[in-house]
Amino acid sequence: MAEGFQGAVESQILVPDPTREAGVRVHPIICQPKTSLCSLGIYLGDNPSKFAFPLMLLEISLLILITRIVRCLLRPLKQPKVVSEIIGGIIIGPSVLGRSKTFQSFMFPGPALFIVRNVGLLGFIYFLFISGVKIDLSLIRSSGRKQLSIGFLGVLFPFVTTVVVAMIMRQSFDKEMAKFSSIGAVASSLAITAVPVLFPILKELNLLSSEIGRFALSTSIVSDFIGVHCVAAFEASKQGESEVKDALLYLVFVIVLMTLVMNVLRPLMARIIRNTPDGKQVDNSLIIKILLGVLLMSFTTDLVGAAIGNGALWLGLAIPDGPPLGATLVERSETFVSELLMPFAFAYVGLFTDWYTLSGQWSALRPLFYMTVAGYATKFLVTFATSLFFRMPLRDCLTLSLIMSLRGQVEYLLFIHWYDYKMLRRPTFTMMVLLTTAITAVATPFISTLYKPTRPYMINKRRTIQHTAQTAEVVTVGCIYDQESVSDLINILDISNPTLSSPFVVYALCLVELIGGAMPMLIDHDNPEQPSKYHLNHTIYNALKHYQESKGGLIELHSFTAISPVRTMYQNICEVALVKKATLIILPFCRARLNGLQLVDANVLAHAPCSVAVFVDKSSFRNTRKWLGHNFVMLFLGGADAREALSYADRMAMNPDVELTVVRFLSHNGRGDSERERKLDDGTVTWFWVKNEENPRVEYREVVVRDGEETVAAIQEMKGGSYDLWILGRSQGINPRLLSGLTEWSENQELGVLGDYIASNDFGGMASVLVMQQQILRDGGAAKNWP
Repeated sequence: MAEGFQGAVESQILVPDPTREAGVRVHPIICQPKTSLCSLGIYLGDNPSKFAFPLMLLEISLLILITRIVRCLLRPLKQPKVVSEIIGGIIIGPSVLGRSKTFQSFMFPGPALFIVRNVGLLGFIYFLFISGVKIDLSLIRSSGRKQLSIGFLGVLFPFVTTVVVAMIMRQSFDKEMAKFSSIGAVASSLAITAVPVLFPILKELNLLSSEIGRFALSTSIVSDFIGVHCVAAFEASKQGESEVKDALLYLVFVIVLMTLVMNVLRPLMARIIRNTPDGKQVDNSLIIKILLGVLLMSFTTDLVGAAIGNGALWLGLAIPDGPPLGATLVERSETFVSELLMPFAFAYVGLFTDWYTLSGQWSALRPLFYMTVAGYATKFLVTFATSLFFRMPLRDCLTLSLIMSLRGQVEYLLFIHWYDYKMLRRPTFTMMVLLTTAITAVATPFISTLYKPTRPYMINKRRTIQHTAQTAEVVTVGCIYDQESVSDLINILDISNPTLSSPFVVYALCLVELIGGAMPMLIDHDNPEQPSKYHLNHTIYNALKHYQESKGGLIELHSFTAISPVRTMYQNICEVALVKKATLIILPFCRARLNGLQLVDANVLAHAPCSVAVFVDKSSFRNTRKWLGHNFVMLFLGGADAREALSYADRMAMNPDVELTVVRFLSHNGRGDSERERKLDDGTVTWFWVKNEENPRVEYREVVVRDGEETVAAIQEMKGGSYDLWILGRSQGINPRLLSGLTEWSENQELGVLGDYIASNDFGGMASVLVMQQQILRDGGAAKNWP
């Protein structure tokens, strides 16, 4: 009885019909029965599709499934995630699946469209907020002449060109689009490149830490700074279309709100950071309050007629990027926003995109089409010409021009905003979405093809220990992942035996994962002009400084910090090694290290412009600074890496307190030997033995083996020799018969087959392991000849 009464008096909700053509007439009000949120289940007779929450779960599942399928299909074409997502949204819209009235009525009835719209807007709002958190506008002041010029001219000329084209064809526009405020809005959007769009695409392409990636982000920040003012000018002109005082009131509101954000909210965020202990995260209650504040800011801007995303973006810009606050906000919310809310945002765009509305509409579409093509073409050409003017390489000019042409989430949100303003109708909205998607879909594969981030690192000039005179300084890049890595670096520098005649110049590179920021940075701490907020960890800095002082003139240390995603950290390491003309890169290794840092080691080994040493410090005297009276053993299995390891061991043997044993492994009857490699090995070993023949602290012997099993057996016999350090080459040039049967057991390719075995817990012992890889030249060969 009660249920029947409730159904009889069931209240009604009002839902605007989104399928009506915007700008033709006012949306009709459709009365629909209020839908309960949750179902009791199919076993109690309910149809879950008639309830809001189960239907929403079904929609998000379908969206994610379609998007993942599209992404898998487009992966070979190097398409970014945003293209797959917008295509997924279009598929469920009236262009494909939504063409079926059965599908449309089942998956997206009237109330469901209302939910998709609002959850989609939440996705855009929080996307802009997170993007604002990542952007550091203070970097505009540190932008160079190139970035400022390319950013400014790359906005000015496309804007002017688009406006000129629009004014020529103004008579062909409808009433709303013919307004100068509408023309200015479209022209500004075509001229601006948004950081929130570039960052995820460059991250997918592994270009964030590359030279061109950092340059593009710096340039786009300049573009975004101009864009913020363009958006404000457009909104003001829209407000002033009825009365001028409305525009003035809007400008007053924007000024007051921006003053509040920068003079009240930003100091408040800075205070939260000061009150957060070092190494700790911001309290969860404050994070929740800030995330709720995003909704309040968006409501406030929407209340006065500004774009709903402006408030979220401004609040994000008020929060300092990086840890502890910015990093925590991004870490806690980015996955939820990108994986759950943004699919609704793309679905929202897709549901208003209808391919079939383009038929027979060319006369109405032509003016906006020409404006768009003119804007994109001018943007590309001006960026290319300005880059050439500054004498950038041709390949880099093309790549930068394509990067600055990328479009994505920000543009889709603007199209929705224009649709609400009735500037766009369904056909023009569809055309703009398709053109924007096409530009990004075409540009991204070309960027991936034109610019290889590892291309500059592979050089032909030899930079190896073997080919460095023993009276010359040794330039080294020492990588630091954490405080434990500092002791690793100090220990290996000690055993490297720096001398007054051959000192070590060390560039200590502290690697920090980029969280809560959009701009990778390579910071030179010897440069007093670096921003104070980017400082080296005090414990690490003090340890390095004290060590340099203790070594006198034997060690010259320079401190750097690289802030970048883990996937692209290797680019920072290789870039420093390339620019500083390093002979050796020192990488610490630890099996327990997480967060993909072993992938960093693997990428450095693959792309380094010099030789690389991977150091596994297992010693019981990890924190000592003197390696005196200890025994080292060098395993020579042949090849370029073994020759590099022997040359490094020779330097260590010059220390009067170090005893060195060199064991050369030879294949029985020379089976599997490369004649060329064998001759090079013989030459290097002969040079070493002639030099150290009279040195009582150096021992040399040879072992003949038939296969990998005998190799391991011989090494096992040496385990009882109380060695403190095992030195060996990684893999280049080793006779495969010496390792036969062992490769399938190797887990850590960074150490090579034998290096991984000796460093493993199964091998036992407290001896450290040093694995050497000689520089790989551009032609794929190794440095082979002793000068």
